[in-house]
Amino acid sequence: MAALPALLLVGALYAIRARTLRRQDRPVPGWRVACFAAGLVLIGAASVGLGDAAGDRLLVHMAEHLVVGDLASLLLVLGLTGPLLAPVLRLKAIDRLRILTQPAVALPLWAVNLYLWHVPAVHEAALDSEALHALQHGLFIALGANVWMPLFGPLPRPVWFGTVAKLGYIIAVRLIGAVLGNVLTWSGTIFFPAYGRPLSDQGAAGLLMMVEGSLLTIGLFAWLFLDAARQADRKQELLDWAQARGIALDERRAARAVAAGREQDLRRRLEHGADQHDDPHHHGRDDEDPDEEAERLGLGAQRVEH
Repeated sequence: MAALPALLLVGALYAIRARTLRRQDRPVPGWRVACFAAGLVLIGAASVGLGDAAGDRLLVHMAEHLVVGDLASLLLVLGLTGPLLAPVLRLKAIDRLRILTQPAVALPLWAVNLYLWHVPAVHEAALDSEALHALQHGLFIALGANVWMPLFGPLPRPVWFGTVAKLGYIIAVRLIGAVLGNVLTWSGTIFFPAYGRPLSDQGAAGLLMMVEGSLLTIGLFAWLFLDAARQADRKQELLDWAQARGIALDERRAARAVAAGREQDLRRRLEHGADQHDDPHHHGRDDEDPDEEAERLGLGAQRVEH
């Protein structure tokens, strides 16, 4: 129940920013709003509906963690856009934290957090402490959302993080979860005696973890291949459009704009001669392009300087 005020606050802040963007004629797509709302509802439902039973059975506790840490966090990320986050990202303290969303950082953070909370002493300490349990759920949501950011989030991605790298990333997420699920299912040892349940409860929890992970991975694979095909078509349309108008457009830049969902903004800038390569957040790194920030965050209309 303690999570409900926080969820209401987050929902209110999201609604206020979405309303502001709508008034500026930059509305958040309805499906994204629905995803974000569904993520908040899932967290609330899991906390209220499974909270009491989760303290009695590992299977129920695992279901709760999978709902908030995998599914709800994914929906929250799907609900985000660059313009929604732009005011927050202009804060220097927050801007520095964007490194945490890079795939080479997000994945290890998520993995360490997942395994840490399944160390028997830490897990059972969270069962006995309401504050520690709240921290556990908060980290599952935050780092769960963070691990999805490289795939679905609106922040810039490294140039190397293309389709093949995304495929490897999804497989890595699946294997990290599968190892833990297999240990819980087949170890033959009760790791969490505080539940007072037979070994079958732990085995069922591990099995649930593996089944949920497998289904989620299949969905992610389907999305990845469909998205790659869609982006290839949209990139070619953008290149053909530029060529028909005699506008020079680099193929890599077209691909970045399509990946960011900002090709219409790029078309407008190219048409009006506002082709910009400066980025307020770019610090000369070789793995990010200076265009991508403006294209992804919807800041392309602003004149910015290094």
